[in-house]
Amino acid sequence: MADKKPSLAPTTTNPRGIPTAPFVDNVSDYVSTRAEVESTLRSFQEMISKYQFMEVNTQRRGQGLRDKIPDIKKTLEMVTFLQMRRQNNLDPLETNFELNDTLYARASIDPADTEEVYLWLGANVMLAYPIEEAQTMLTEKLAAAELSLANCEEDLEFLREQITTLEVATARVYNWDVVQRRKEKAEGKDDEGSTDKKRPDGG
Repeated sequence: MADKKPSLAPTTTNPRGIPTAPFVDNVSDYVSTRAEVESTLRSFQEMISKYQFMEVNTQRRGQGLRDKIPDIKKTLEMVTFLQMRRQNNLDPLETNFELNDTLYARASIDPADTEEVYLWLGANVMLAYPIEEAQTMLTEKLAAAELSLANCEEDLEFLREQITTLEVATARVYNWDVVQRRKEKAEGKDDEGSTDKKRPDGG
């Protein structure tokens, strides 16, 4: 009985469920005849395209988090500052607040008046929160965003590794086909049914 070939279907994933690409160490485990080369290379290219699509989406998500995290930090710092002044019953705070891009107004903020703060939630929505609740929510939101960014960076590294693995696999299968074609020519066999003489990447 012939040995069963390894499946090209992914068997393991990373913590976010991204599948691991097949590692082709021995081409003959995946391709036994030249007739199977074209379909194998096509499968590899389809997998590469999927990984590249996931890579672009992950990069976009990571950039969004990089833009968002500084805003969360800045808001949390201000809420913490107001909370500290309130707890210590300090003198009123003199500050300038923005009315529009070129117009500011001066205000005096009494710590006793900072029982709650108003936070933008996005989509032109602003809600009032008790200052302690706002501090807790922002702290949790910052931690979640930083964890998501770390996961994005880890996923990007993983995706690049899978793309490289498949590019190496593609090259190995292609080179195997070239060797087999030369053997067949040396033996006087025809070249029908072979892969195109150009590499899958157009080279």
